[in-house]
Amino acid sequence: MSFVEYGDTIKDGDTAIVFLGHESMFPVKVQHGTVTQTKYGVIRHSTDLIGKKYGSKVTCSKGGWVFILHPTPELWTMNLPHRTQILYSTDISIITMMLELKPGSIVCESGTGSGSLSHALIRTVAPTGHLYTVEFHQQRAEKAREEFREHGVEHLVTVTNQDVCKNGFGVKNVADAVFLDIPSPWEAIGHAKSALKAEGGRICSFSPCIEQVQRTCLAMEEYGFTEINTLEILLRVYNVRTISLQIPDLGKAAEDNSSTGFDSSNPSNQGSPCANLQQGTVQFKSGVPLREMVGHTGYLTFATKS
Repeated sequence: MSFVEYGDTIKDGDTAIVFLGHESMFPVKVQHGTVTQTKYGVIRHSTDLIGKKYGSKVTCSKGGWVFILHPTPELWTMNLPHRTQILYSTDISIITMMLELKPGSIVCESGTGSGSLSHALIRTVAPTGHLYTVEFHQQRAEKAREEFREHGVEHLVTVTNQDVCKNGFGVKNVADAVFLDIPSPWEAIGHAKSALKAEGGRICSFSPCIEQVQRTCLAMEEYGFTEINTLEILLRVYNVRTISLQIPDLGKAAEDNSSTGFDSSNPSNQGSPCANLQQGTVQFKSGVPLREMVGHTGYLTFATKS
């Protein structure tokens, strides 16, 4: 099993996603002889998972059923164990596009955190690219190495435990892009410039506060970066549902009905627009925004090495 090379069948040692519904799923490590409890009953790894195809519908012990999905960076972002605050698909998608990443690209990242963005970067640059990711916290760095190994992508990533603001990324003049998600990104701009290729490399910094953005932009200008711009990505989700609206009384409904010979007692006319006019309301499909939505996540500042 690999997050970048998809297989057909579930094997012992794989990481799989147990899908109960769009709002309910979780990862599980498949192990011979192990069982997993769900609200629909027990899943026995030996008989219910190993050897089955990814995407299979598995019946649990209580009669309910779940789907077993192959892990992807998108699914991992929704289900990973949080060691830090993470980036989600909305920001990740614009980062990979604005950094102009493609298969074969070399990327430097700091910090690794929970590995949400890391998995997306690895899939984007695979199979010939590489990710150099730096994590200040030793335990988080060790856990990231373990996850990359379990997910079959360790050959595409190098995890380093050090302070990027003091020691940099450990590489020079090789990166096509650099991403910074640290408290003081302006202190790492010089190291980012050293890690980037001779010219044309891209840099992105993620910061939740505008004061951080201001200091980072000043540092980018000081080190000669150009095309500096900052984005804020806001996602607004709509639900499609049936709503009822009151029909305004324009004083002509009764007259128009009588002039057209409309018979409200005729069953064939009950579902017509005129029938709804008689009732004073009309129903139709509409997109309605959610009552609660994710607001500000952070500012993304992009620049190009001149």
